[in-house]
Amino acid sequence: MQENEYGYFDDANREFVITTPYTPTPWINYLGNDGFYALMSNTAGGYCFYRDPKFRRLTRYRYNNIPADSGGRYFYFNVDGETWAAGGRPVDTKLDKYECRHGMGYSKFNVEKNGIESTLTSFVPLKTTGEVHRLQITNNNDVAKTVDSFSFIEWCLWNAEDDGANFQRNLSTGEVEVEKNTIFHKTEFRERRNHYAFYSCNRDIDGFDTDRQDFIGTYNSFANPKVVADAQSTNKIAHGWSPIASHHNKLELAPGETVSLIYVLGYVEVEPEDKWESKAVINKKPTWAFQEQFDTDEKFENELAKLEAYWTGLLENIVVDTPSDSLNRSLNIWNQYQNMTTFNLSRSASFYESGIGRGMGFRDSNQDTIGFTHMVPGEVRQRILDLSAIQMSDGSAYHQYQPLTKKGNANVGGNFNDDPMWLVLSTANYIKETGDTSILDQELAFEDTPDVKNIHFDHLTASFNHVINNLGPHGLPLIGRADWNDCLNLNCFSTEPNESYQTTQRGDSKVAESVMIAGQFVLYGNEYARICDLRGLTDEAARARAEVAKMVATVDQHGWDGEWFIRAYDSRGEKIGSNENEEGKIFIESQGFCLMAGIGYDDGRAIQALDSVNSMLLAEHGIVLNNPPFSEYNKFIGEITSYPQGYKENAGIFTHNNPWIVVAETMAGRGDQAFDYFSRFTPLFRPQDMAKHKTEPYCYSQMIAGKDAAIPGEAKNSWLTGAAAWSFYTATQYILGIMPDYSGLLIEPCIPTDWTTYNVKRNFRGASYDITINNPNGVSKGVVSIEVDGNAIEGNIIDFATFSGTHKVVVTMG
Repeated sequence: MQENEYGYFDDANREFVITTPYTPTPWINYLGNDGFYALMSNTAGGYCFYRDPKFRRLTRYRYNNIPADSGGRYFYFNVDGETWAAGGRPVDTKLDKYECRHGMGYSKFNVEKNGIESTLTSFVPLKTTGEVHRLQITNNNDVAKTVDSFSFIEWCLWNAEDDGANFQRNLSTGEVEVEKNTIFHKTEFRERRNHYAFYSCNRDIDGFDTDRQDFIGTYNSFANPKVVADAQSTNKIAHGWSPIASHHNKLELAPGETVSLIYVLGYVEVEPEDKWESKAVINKKPTWAFQEQFDTDEKFENELAKLEAYWTGLLENIVVDTPSDSLNRSLNIWNQYQNMTTFNLSRSASFYESGIGRGMGFRDSNQDTIGFTHMVPGEVRQRILDLSAIQMSDGSAYHQYQPLTKKGNANVGGNFNDDPMWLVLSTANYIKETGDTSILDQELAFEDTPDVKNIHFDHLTASFNHVINNLGPHGLPLIGRADWNDCLNLNCFSTEPNESYQTTQRGDSKVAESVMIAGQFVLYGNEYARICDLRGLTDEAARARAEVAKMVATVDQHGWDGEWFIRAYDSRGEKIGSNENEEGKIFIESQGFCLMAGIGYDDGRAIQALDSVNSMLLAEHGIVLNNPPFSEYNKFIGEITSYPQGYKENAGIFTHNNPWIVVAETMAGRGDQAFDYFSRFTPLFRPQDMAKHKTEPYCYSQMIAGKDAAIPGEAKNSWLTGAAAWSFYTATQYILGIMPDYSGLLIEPCIPTDWTTYNVKRNFRGASYDITINNPNGVSKGVVSIEVDGNAIEGNIIDFATFSGTHKVVVTMG
């Protein structure tokens, strides 16, 4: 692909290549799996943690700091008195060459200055609780050179929130040990912890540092550490203050010679009774075994190859070949990669989420599963059950749970009334993908009735009943603290600047209602009824369908505004998202969910609503959340009115909900419109906007500034967004039309009219389908024939019971 101002895609290697250390914002990658994760910027900034970014953070990072991206795994060089860094920064020396390649679970940095070339390759090996870094240094000069190389990381004192606040304690508690080439971080190990961290080098070292002030200097910065400038370590042991780990290697390189250094930054847990090797000396046996796995180039390369094979295996379950290179690149590589990141981290740790304020969201994590069930079905099953376990017997749920304990977050609580029905979505999607109905019979108590025997299916019933047991004056679902839009706080009435909109509720409102939840109930209520059919529960299925039909009638009567669906009724019974309103006349969420639920297609209202979205909400970079934006704060509507016009929930482009309108357009058969919308908010379609967007061009951001913003097109909050899962789900199932269903694969594409053919290779329940879709008449929607292995089949479902091997499928549209 043609190089942009900041970089380009290398599809063959599944990498994005960054060609300057000075990107508009730090452009990051995620390393890790199996509970250990690391954030790695394009200049080696970031941090790592074990399972929980708040309580088990290994290294320190400074958010919203000057300069940007402060703290990371730095490798400094001093050659002939000139200093620079292997990641391009934090030293500001102008480099002769810089390149960062973010790949699938690894990052690689290639830097050259004055004939000294370095290649830093960083990754988290599979099933490993630590980072591994290989630094290769080559002398490309005609004469020998002395290279003083210094590693550097700064230890976080485990609890990231306390680490940045409780200085009266923390500046006295830091403790380290040094043995041979390894620096150990053992703060609080002598008391309540049975875990420590270490940073090692596979080569004998010429010095070390463990105290930040000794290494950097009191008034220096990461850009000019005193030890690096002096080319000499202090070899001092830290006692309190700010412990670090730095190794010094003095390397004599002949012309053309390359030296390889391998560093391991690891996390170790020991049994409480086996903490000590001797008095005040920690048990280091696990560390030596840990290091030995990666202490040679051959071992390093073998582990990196395993990681590459792992990602190849994940990505080959769905491979598309369409007329759109941007769509192919997104669906085959980067969208799936981002989906796995949201699976691992939900919304907890990014360069915008500090990792100390949020756990794994009930709403978020259930939705995220629709983007990666095809990759890791076993892990998705467990995630669904973990979420189900924090549900109450009335169907409500904790809004978050903590990854270390898997317990609900009491500080946030519940009463977000869209939460329950997301559990139906995740469960239905899992069963459709895997065929595994045994999840429904998994024994699983409710959070508030631990001694009562229940099964997961009971949780789905509770979710369904929670909606119909919490209806407002119009018969629409009560919104509670909020629905999907956390900033539509209709029962908060906040005038106190220090309180949270999301966790503050004044009174037990039985008035404020959500049309979005009504549409959600219709959509997933029908799915619940189908699950009842699978279990032979005829009466329960009939009850569910009757309640769904009642809700459709209620939406028809009280949720339709004449040209679009109303958004909500506030605590006073007044409409929100109506033509009667001066501001916030129309919202995207209720259009999306009512239309995805199938409401209004039989009488033309669906087309009316979609046309209203197009005329009132469409912007260059996607569909804004509402319009016109709110220009004044309104305590009866909540946080949405606190944002400036065009930003975040106040008429920003929330990429999470844009796919809902794309789905609706495909249901209406308007493939050209659907694809146009999709290409606006998907960053891989817009390389020309790298500078404008500012965030990474290879992943979705939560928000893009809308048409009413001061600077339209700027993106924020990249990586951890539900847009990733919803976009993949929408593109593969509703545009390309390959939909897992309970009995097999449903084929129902809705594509641009200028597409004549495309191909999807789909692994499904152990079977493999090579699907070619031909569009000889240039239509958007409509399947006239399907052949499997040369034989025509009836209908448009490839029945898994009949075709469960390797099959060639040809679909003809018309």
